[in-house]
Amino acid sequence: MTTSTGALSPPRERPLRSLSTFLYRRSNLYLLLLLVPPLLWLGTVYLGTLFALLTQSIYSIDEFTAQIVRKPTLATYRQLLTQPANLDIVLRTVSMAVCVTIAAAVIAFPVANYMVRYASARAKAVFYVAILVPMWTSYLVKVYAWRLILAKEGILSWLASAIGAQPALDAILDLPGIGGPSLASSYIGMFIVFVYMWLPYMILPIAAALERVPGSLLQAASDLGARPSTAFRTVVLPLALPGLAAGSIFTFSLTLGDYIIPSIVGAPGYFIGMMVYQQQGTAGNIPLAAAFSVVPIVLIALYLAGARRLGAFDAL
Repeated sequence: MTTSTGALSPPRERPLRSLSTFLYRRSNLYLLLLLVPPLLWLGTVYLGTLFALLTQSIYSIDEFTAQIVRKPTLATYRQLLTQPANLDIVLRTVSMAVCVTIAAAVIAFPVANYMVRYASARAKAVFYVAILVPMWTSYLVKVYAWRLILAKEGILSWLASAIGAQPALDAILDLPGIGGPSLASSYIGMFIVFVYMWLPYMILPIAAALERVPGSLLQAASDLGARPSTAFRTVVLPLALPGLAAGSIFTFSLTLGDYIIPSIVGAPGYFIGMMVYQQQGTAGNIPLAAAFSVVPIVLIALYLAGARRLGAFDAL
C-alpha cells in the first residue's frame, strides 16, 4: 500500500492478531482470562451450593407444622450430636469408612508394588486394563451383581460348601454386630462390596507414587546393609505416602457419602448418605439433612489437615 507521496505504509493488523499480540505481551492477563470461566463455574455451582448447604444447616424445622424456621440456630446440630440414634449413624459410617480404607490400602499396596517393580510392560498393561475396566461398568450393575454373589444361595456360599468352608462362613455370619442371615444381609458383605468398588481408587494413586521412587535408592539401601523390610519402611513407604494419602482420601470420602450400597447390600441400619437422602426426600427435614452432610466435610477437612502436618503432600 502506498500513500500520496509514494511511500509504503505498514500493513494493518487484523483484530484477532492484534488481540493475540496484546495477550501475548501480558501473560498474567491471559492466564487470568483462561481461569475465569472455570473459577466462575466452581464458585457458582460448588461453592454456592456448599454455602447454601451450610446455611440450611443452621435453620431448624417446626415439629408441629413441619415448616423450616429460617432463623439462625444450633438446634439442628444439637439434635445431631445429642440424639443416640444420630450418633450411632455417624459412628457406624465412620467405622465402615476407616475399615474400608485400611483394607483397601493393605490390598492395594502389594498390587501396585508388583505392577511397578516386577511386572513386565505387557503384564503392567494387563494390570491397568484389569483395574480400569471395572470402573467403566455401571455402578448399579456391579452392586446388584455383588448382591447375587453374596446371597444365601449365591456362588460364594456354594463355593464355601464345595471346599468345606461352610462352618467357617457360618461362624463369621454368627458374629454379633457384623454378621447376619447371609453375606448379602450383613455388614461383612457391605464391607466386601465397598472394598471392591473403591479398590481401583487406591491402587492407581499408590502406583503413580511408586513410579516416582528411583530404583537406585533401593539399591543404595541394599548396599548399605538394609533388609528388604527396612528398605520398605524407611525408603519406599515415606516416598509412597502421598499416593497412599490420595487413595485413602478417595476411599474414605466415597464410603462416607455413599448411600446406594448400604441400601442394597448389608444389614438394616442407616448410614450418613441414607439419612441425607431420607431427610431431604421422605421426611422433608432439610436442616437435619444439611447437618448430616456437614459431617463428612468436617471429617475430610480434619483428615487433610492431619495428613498435611505429617508431610503426606510434600512430594506432590
